[in-house]
Parts: sequence; structure tokens; C-alpha cells
Amino acid sequence: MWFLMVHVTYTVQLNLYHTLQRMQYNDMWSELKAQAEALVLFANDIDGLLTCALRPSNVFGPGETQFMPFLIKQAKSGWTKFIVGTGENMSDFTYVENVAHAHVCAEEALDARSVSVAGKAFFVTNSEPMKFWKFVSLILEGLGYQRPFIKLPVMMVHYILLFGEWLHKELGVTKHNHMRSSHYVVSSASRTRTFDSSAAREQIGYTPAVTLEEGISRTVESFSHLARDPSYMDYTNLSEQSKADKLLGSGKVADILLWRDEKTTFTCFLTLVLLFYWFFLSGRTFISSTALLLLTMTIVSLGYGYLPSNILVRSIHDLSTRPTTLKMNHQLCALIRCGFSVPVASPSCFEIEENLVRESIRSIVYVWNRGIRVSRLLARGEDWNIFLKAAAYLCFLKFVIARHLTTVLGAALVFSFTSFFVYEQYEAELDAIVKVVLNRTRRLKGQVLRYFPIYVGSLLL
Repeated sequence: MWFLMVHVTYTVQLNLYHTLQRMQYNDMWSELKAQAEALVLFANDIDGLLTCALRPSNVFGPGETQFMPFLIKQAKSGWTKFIVGTGENMSDFTYVENVAHAHVCAEEALDARSVSVAGKAFFVTNSEPMKFWKFVSLILEGLGYQRPFIKLPVMMVHYILLFGEWLHKELGVTKHNHMRSSHYVVSSASRTRTFDSSAAREQIGYTPAVTLEEGISRTVESFSHLARDPSYMDYTNLSEQSKADKLLGSGKVADILLWRDEKTTFTCFLTLVLLFYWFFLSGRTFISSTALLLLTMTIVSLGYGYLPSNILVRSIHDLSTRPTTLKMNHQLCALIRCGFSVPVASPSCFEIEENLVRESIRSIVYVWNRGIRVSRLLARGEDWNIFLKAAAYLCFLKFVIARHLTTVLGAALVFSFTSFFVYEQYEAELDAIVKVVLNRTRRLKGQVLRYFPIYVGSLLL
């Protein structure tokens, strides 16, 4: 008598499995696995052949060739700093030795010609659901890499991948295009995917032989040859202040542009985008947009002042004074849960701190005095270096204001919310690139100046 067992790893949530069976598969690999399982189960009880299928979830352990190598590769590239989604999604994992143990249990059950096993499929897990990003953090920290700490919205990541797909299509790049698999990885890493392995426990007698904690420990030890060099200091150590943070003044502006609080940063970015549209893309003049904005703020402030301090309180009071039934009591509780208080805007909300006003005036005075000094130097006609710099600056400013002011401001808005964040994450690499570029520029400049007269070279220096 022959026994055939095939283990098929499914990566969908258990309660959606039967629905997803009727859906189109996202990639050929998933469809191929589903077809293979269907063929194996269809062959059950044909000419005495007994079959069953095992579905382990997120297999990991020594010798694993997909998840662990991929995770370590991303860690070395610096991409494991990011958490896709909220980071609260749960997942089931299966240690590789438990998968082998499940095969042995299934073989013994088929050998006993168990009717409840033959022709069936069983989910196999460690029966210890864990947050997906906690599991990733334990693996990475065990190998000396930094754990994920930057949360990115799922939709933003999907839009970036869609833009990448569009770019690949426009450029005609089809070879080594892994965008579809990237969508699958993002979906798997941001959704809750847990499975019920009670059927495997009851029907084939499977129980995990190795706990999840022990499995993680063994896995880290087996991949120790791929661990990060301990002598290499991580330039993103959060205990040290980054150059980007110092450059931005280590205040509220730095916290916003460096995405310390995703909600605050996104709110500020959305507000600036709306203002940019209001003043530059709405088709109105600057004065008309300013007047309409002030009018809108005045109306909103006036309406806010007329709001009662507690919404729905009067309705709740009227309902509580009437004879009530059980159903009306439920309605009362629902109104109480829906009720909320409106905070009163204090006069201090419209006040500007005195220190902020002083600093702003000092900055304006400094810029004004510096402009006056430059104007005096230009009037004397002695410093041609300043004249060339001022002329180039004014020509560039005229070109930008006359033709591309809207484009430049829009690019500056996006640049400010991305460049500092990217620089903080890849500070060492970018500094090294800038250093190389500056050195080569100086060498090229020195070689070019050799062909100019001495007095011309002194002006260009």
C-alpha cells in the first residue's frame, strides 16, 4: 500500500479560505499549489491509494530557503526599518521540525486507514499566534539587526508599488520585474492571517514538538553566519542625535519632517497641500485666495462658537425623563456612548508667543541687514565674485518666478517631507556619496582652471 502526502502552504486567513477558492489567484505559484493539492486529494482512494494534504503557515527554521534569506537580505539593504500597516496584525508560524512531525503523524493516520484523514486537508501551525512584526523583530534582533520602528500606511506602500509598475511598463522593463510579488509580500505582512489547526490535532494526533520561542532561538543560531558584524556601529542608533535632526533644530519642525509622529506629520503635510492648491492651483489670484480663506476661517470660528458644550446631552436628558422600556434603555445607552463634549476654544489659542515674535523679527532684521551689506559691496564695484553670485541668483529667481514658481514650490513641499527622512535613514551612505562627488568636482575644477588666465581663475574661485 502506498501513501502520498503533499504539504501546501496557504497564505490566506482561515475564515476567508472557502471564499478565496472561488477567486482568481494573484500569481501562478499560488494557483499551481492549489491545483497540485486538488489533484492529490482527488487521487484519494483510487486503486487503494490514500492521500491527504498538509497546509503549514509561514514555515521557518534551519535550512529554510525562502522567508529567512529574504528577510536577512532586506535587513542588509536597510528596508526592515519599516512596518507596513499598524504592526498589530497577527500571524501563525510553523517551525520546520513541527512540519516534519506533522508528516509523520499523517503517515501513521493513513497507515491506520483512518476515514477522517484520507482525502482531507489539514492546517498545521505552532498554535501560538504572534504579531507578525514582533516575530520579525525577534529574528532581526537575534541576528544583530535593527528592529522595525517606522510605520508606513498600507495604501501608501501600494501606491508606490503601482507607480513602480507603471514606470516599468513605460520604460519597457519586463525582465526581473518583481512588483506583483511585492504586492503579495505587502498584503501578507499587513493582514491578520491565523489558522485553526485543531483538526490536525484531533484527526492525525499532531501537537507541536518545538515551541515558537525555542524555534526562533534555533533559527537565529542556525543563521548566525549571516548575522551583522558587531564591530559595525549602526548609524541609525536612536540614542544618538542624527545630522538631519541637528540641521532642523531638534524641535517641532524636526519631529514633523522626520516623521516622529505619523499622524501629526500627515496632518501637516495634508494641510500644506490644501493651502498649496488653494493659492496656486485654484485659478484665483493670491489676494482673492487670501480674502476667501480669511472669510472661511471667520465663518468656521463663528459657527464653532455657537456649538453647545455637550452634543446630544439635551436629547439624552429628554429621553431619560420619559417612561422607558428595555428597548428604550438600550437606545439611551447608545446615545450616551455617541455623545461627546466640544472643547471651548480659549483666547490663548489665537495668541502668538512673545519669544516667537522676537525670533521672527530678529530673523527679518538679519536678512535685511545682510541684503544692505551686499548692496553696498555691489555699489562699490570692487568684489566681482559677489557681483557674479548676485547676478546668477537674480537671474535664477526671475526664471523661477516668471515661469515655474508653482512647480518649484510643489517640488519643494514634497522634497521637504521626504529628503530629511531619507537622509536620516541612510546618513552614512549619502555622506559618503556627497564626499566622493565633492572630491571629484574639486579635481575637475582644478583641471579646468589650469587653462584660464590667473586673474580669471581668481574670480571663479
